[in-house]
Amino acid sequence: MKDYAAKDIRNFALVGHGASGKTILSEAMLSRSGEVNRIGSIEAGTTVSDYHKDEHDRQISIHSSPLHLEWKGTKFNLIDTPGYLDFIGETISSLAVVDAAVIVIHAVNGIEVGTEQVWNYATDFGLPKVLVVNGLDREHTKFDSILQQAKDHFGSNVFPMQLPVNSGPGFNQIVDVLRSELITYSTDGSGQFKEEPLSEEWEEQVKALHQELIEYVAESDDSLLEKFFEQGNLSEEEMREGLHHAIQNQVLIPMFCTAAIKNIGAARVMDFISKYGSSPVDRATIQAKDANSGDAVEVALDGSNPVVHVFKTISEAHVGELSFFRVYSGSISTGADLYNTARGNSERFGQMFLMNGKDRTSVTNLNAGDIGSVVKLKDTHTGNTLTGQSNKVKLPEVKLPNSNIHLGIRSKSKGDEEKIATGLATLHEEDSTFIYNVDSELRQTVLSGQGELHLQVSIDRLKRKFNVDVETFKPRIPYRETIRSNGASKYRHKKQSGGAGQFAEVWMRIEPKQRGEGVEFTQSLVGQNVDRVFVPSVEKGVNAACVDGVLAGYRVVDLKVDFYDGKQHPVDSKDIAFQMAGKQAFREAFMAAQPCLLEPVLVVDIKVPEDYMGDVMGDISSRRGKIMGMDSEGAFQKIKAQVPQSEMYHYSTTLRSLTGGRGIHSEEISHYEEVPRDMEAKVTAEAKAAQEE
Repeated sequence: MKDYAAKDIRNFALVGHGASGKTILSEAMLSRSGEVNRIGSIEAGTTVSDYHKDEHDRQISIHSSPLHLEWKGTKFNLIDTPGYLDFIGETISSLAVVDAAVIVIHAVNGIEVGTEQVWNYATDFGLPKVLVVNGLDREHTKFDSILQQAKDHFGSNVFPMQLPVNSGPGFNQIVDVLRSELITYSTDGSGQFKEEPLSEEWEEQVKALHQELIEYVAESDDSLLEKFFEQGNLSEEEMREGLHHAIQNQVLIPMFCTAAIKNIGAARVMDFISKYGSSPVDRATIQAKDANSGDAVEVALDGSNPVVHVFKTISEAHVGELSFFRVYSGSISTGADLYNTARGNSERFGQMFLMNGKDRTSVTNLNAGDIGSVVKLKDTHTGNTLTGQSNKVKLPEVKLPNSNIHLGIRSKSKGDEEKIATGLATLHEEDSTFIYNVDSELRQTVLSGQGELHLQVSIDRLKRKFNVDVETFKPRIPYRETIRSNGASKYRHKKQSGGAGQFAEVWMRIEPKQRGEGVEFTQSLVGQNVDRVFVPSVEKGVNAACVDGVLAGYRVVDLKVDFYDGKQHPVDSKDIAFQMAGKQAFREAFMAAQPCLLEPVLVVDIKVPEDYMGDVMGDISSRRGKIMGMDSEGAFQKIKAQVPQSEMYHYSTTLRSLTGGRGIHSEEISHYEEVPRDMEAKVTAEAKAAQEE
């Protein structure tokens, strides 16, 4: 493939709700450009972008797949992204490196939750958008109501560049508003078509739309607006020039019609992107930070030094490890030495490829604005920036949503722990929204993800790729133990059975402290009953008891311990004896001071459409939650609540089912509160049963 200048490159992501037809639209584009000789099938597992085993098994896109093709003098770098919200991290990372979003809408289902989500993310990145209504060859399609829906959701400037003539089974005719003509496609899947003048019944409607289009274009450019008012119209050439500008500024959001599975309409979408779509030149400078000073700097497309951003890493048996990157400045060649500004080390660029699924095309050079992949870099991770030695900058890292569904895993067979640890690290490297935490306090490994399907896919990959067998469980909650009142004890430790004896007596008082103040150990010994050398021994014993827990095996917090007296033996008193006495004295004093359990309370931020407010708030109350406040954000309502962590297991699944998939939430730990008495007995009993196992 030849070298392309930035102005001739089109980087865009195909995004949308699950099952709207993004993967098949990418197949139609690859087929029309000659990259593949026929459109693949999701059922048969023959599509270019869905080539992983987990995608074949589930028949959905799970990974974002960068693809490339050439069309009418331009190079397309398109990324086919997953539509299921469990894999939204892949979509967000893709939107961060492209210049436009092509949002695919299901011709029967219309605007769905995922459509709204990707629209919002594309808006956050400041991307121009193109809408494609796909699947117009299905029964019960409703183009007119989808157009109205899109205007209601996304603004009245959504504009139909095409109209379907005979949508439904047998669909093969589209009215082109821009060219004022009728296009009839062959039904053999070749994508071939013929153009004819419009019939009278369409002519009037298209004329009115054409005029509306001219007004949008004029509105996007002051000089065109002046001409429009002077002449009452714009020439075809002026309009075409203005169209690119109008789309960049989102004065106009074009909508197209396709039936990708039959290769109907894809070529016209490609024509439009090629002629009027965004190129890297439209985003010629991006904000970055100086890697040394942290000052804001601009990275320019026409800079002479390379700036490369790694946006995805994959590790596969037949490919090895590959880093996907975009060149933001300068150009990059095989063998180049670059500097990783996040890791502070040098990297040599090895073999570079353009990817079409698992097919790789080797390249030796890529210019600013282009997207490619490079074989294993020694210490570069997703989100890192690579630069020349003289222009060390860091591009902003992409903010991904919190992972709010949690699951514990443990090995079924001894000795697999190391393989599991390597596997989890690899999965996190490939997918930043998949998080694992090895909790030494509760002796458990907890996985966190975007949804149940996300975690299930990750566990399946762990088992398959690293040949380990794991089982899952509900993670334990990090409860805490403390006291409500003062307590005291006098404990004697005495051991005289064979060998050297042990003797120590510890007198201890304890009292509660404020929440969050931790454990304070003091001594107020007077006289010579206990040698001061044993004070650290008693403290060690107390600390051991605090870590092990007294009531139910959870860490002890928020109390003051005073070691005020005791007794010793001239021969048998030693460090270990005072450790044991300190530990047991503390346990007795603790149990005498009205012990209680504390539970972690989360701050939960929930965003839902207004219609579901009642159901969601009722559900929060049923989880012992407290509503802290409400606010509105566009068509959504935001609820802030405090809910005990023990009540939030798989909450994201419940929220999705309560809101038809339209609710999202984030959670973080806020503070600890006392567990209600009836629950305390249950938690204590469960903890004791677990210890006995």
